[in-house]
Amino acid sequence: MGSKNIKVEDTDKKLPHWYQMRPQIGLRNTLIWFFLIVSMLYVIYSTNFILTSEQHKCPTSLGSSIEQHLQTITNASSTNEKDLQDEVMQPLLPQKSQRYDTELKHIVFGIAASSNLWEKRKEYIKVWWKPKVTRGVVWLDKKVTTRRNEGLPEIRISGDTSKYKYTNRQGQRSALRISRVVSETFRLGLKDVRWFVMGDDDTVFMVDNVVRILSKYDHRQFYYVGSSSESHLQNIYFSYAMAYGGGGFAISYPLAKELAKMQDHCIQKYPALYGSDDRIQACMSELGVPLTREPGFHQYDVYGNLLGLLGAHPVTPLVSLHHLDVVEPIFPRMTQVKALRHLTQSIQLDSASIMQQSICYDKNRYWSISISWGYAVQILRGVISPRELEMPTRTFLNWYRKADYTAYAFNTRPVTKHPCQKPFIYYMSTSRYDRSRKQIIGIYYRDKSRPPYCRWKMESPEIIDSIVVLKRPDPLRWQKSPRRDCCRVMPSHKSSTMYLWVDNCREGEISQF
Repeated sequence: MGSKNIKVEDTDKKLPHWYQMRPQIGLRNTLIWFFLIVSMLYVIYSTNFILTSEQHKCPTSLGSSIEQHLQTITNASSTNEKDLQDEVMQPLLPQKSQRYDTELKHIVFGIAASSNLWEKRKEYIKVWWKPKVTRGVVWLDKKVTTRRNEGLPEIRISGDTSKYKYTNRQGQRSALRISRVVSETFRLGLKDVRWFVMGDDDTVFMVDNVVRILSKYDHRQFYYVGSSSESHLQNIYFSYAMAYGGGGFAISYPLAKELAKMQDHCIQKYPALYGSDDRIQACMSELGVPLTREPGFHQYDVYGNLLGLLGAHPVTPLVSLHHLDVVEPIFPRMTQVKALRHLTQSIQLDSASIMQQSICYDKNRYWSISISWGYAVQILRGVISPRELEMPTRTFLNWYRKADYTAYAFNTRPVTKHPCQKPFIYYMSTSRYDRSRKQIIGIYYRDKSRPPYCRWKMESPEIIDSIVVLKRPDPLRWQKSPRRDCCRVMPSHKSSTMYLWVDNCREGEISQF
């Protein structure tokens, strides 16, 4: 027994000290880690409990204070909105689509007219008015003689404006009456109206293009749509921010509603203003609504021949023509009314493309060709750049009867004096739609005025008596990005006839010589 004990002790003495303490260290480490984990869990739980408790108490941090204040403001605003819901129009979120389903039935025209000029001016209204289709009212100063089935809008007499002040010595008091046309039309309470369009009795509208323009805008918002004058001086005297009433302008229904509420009080503040359209603009300024510009509304504060303007119309729908008593008939050797009716041949076939310019070149004969579709074609000797051809030629005088190129609100170019650079002009004679080819066929004949003598040794466009212009209808062209159509010179079996094709530009196609 003794010897065995001695062996065991001797063996233990031979083992290292750390090996002998191993069971004790393992137990101690386990206990230390256990207490550390429990302590950490306790700290985390306690911290979370404190934060949660503080959250339910009154906010002490800056961020919590701001959040509470914003919430208070929001609650107060919500309460006020409920109280004012019937008086204040709430803003609507914009639709995803950029176009709206506005139709002609949603538009009401308010036409300002004079009894003194009614017998003459009503003929302009007949040109564009579509009985039982278009909606609107003619507002006159007094009763006139009417006939049944004359194809005219409803006629009403404007309200009394004698209580309003008018102190402009150069103008007429009728401006007060005309300025209230939109408000008086609104007060008729017509149903399903989105837009009110104002115009004069000598304004001719392209009604389909009115629809195309207004379809771009949300009729539920405040919109004042129109254009300024062609005359820079007129815009200086009146305002570049004003839509000219003769060219026409459009006011959305909710804006017309607000205008009707405040206009009578508004116009009392501006007795010294000249016309009706500057009074409208003054009220729009008080409402805080700017002019949304659409250059297709044409005031035409000019005299003379409109060929230069209509032959280089901007790339935008033609919406209106005005001052038709002042300018020459748009087609030669016709009355103005007959000329406008003649133009409707093309309008009925492709109203979206009326007056749209195309530019191309006859490379074999070195001719430049400019087409104003549905109206006229011009051929010029030599190569003239598109940059120059798209600039209106000054075939007209400004409103103050001066041949001053600085008097316009756009770039113009002079009428050439060189006899060889005079354009040969071909006016639209007939237009028809060919169902088998699905094309519009327009025939244009050269103006019979004798061209001046030219010494240039190049072929003269005088050999061309007629031009046939082929084109497909393009009613959706303004739903795409604006761009001029391209034109191409086609082969001809007859030397005195030129064939031109007008269409959307193909990929890579440009107007160049």
